[in-house]
Amino acid sequence: MLPLTLQQKIQKLPPRQGAYNYLMIDGELVKQWPKQRATRLVVGIDDVVEYSCGLNHLGDGNFFIIVANKWMKKLQKEVGDTVSFTIIEDPNPLGVEVPEVLTVLLSQDEEAKVIYDQITDGKKRSLIYSFNKIKNVDRQVEIIVDFLNKEAIKLKNKGK
Repeated sequence: MLPLTLQQKIQKLPPRQGAYNYLMIDGELVKQWPKQRATRLVVGIDDVVEYSCGLNHLGDGNFFIIVANKWMKKLQKEVGDTVSFTIIEDPNPLGVEVPEVLTVLLSQDEEAKVIYDQITDGKKRSLIYSFNKIKNVDRQVEIIVDFLNKEAIKLKNKGK
């Protein structure tokens, strides 16, 4: 997928749908991508912010990418303001860097690696987000092991 530059107004979902600020991505465009709705993207807005994101379904055949409040502030934009944005396929299928503590644990614990390799990229991201801001390495390892143990039980029950 080549970089694609678009221009549109920032919109906002109704509260019952999450009240997210978003930019709409046409469903016909998404159908052209090899991974379609599972495509991870890097979005750059007004040459000010750049971040990894996934696609969310609008429910009408189109999709959207969330523009978090922190990005709205950095952009100095409000809902209804027009922005220019570029999207490209994220070269990192996870969309996040795998922290060293997880890499080391997986290299030392074969069972944990087997479980990790079986879970979806979305669950891998959830795991990384769950411990990424914690400074204490022992606590990070505890969270990783607990998460993977719960996933192992789910995988075992799913196989029954």
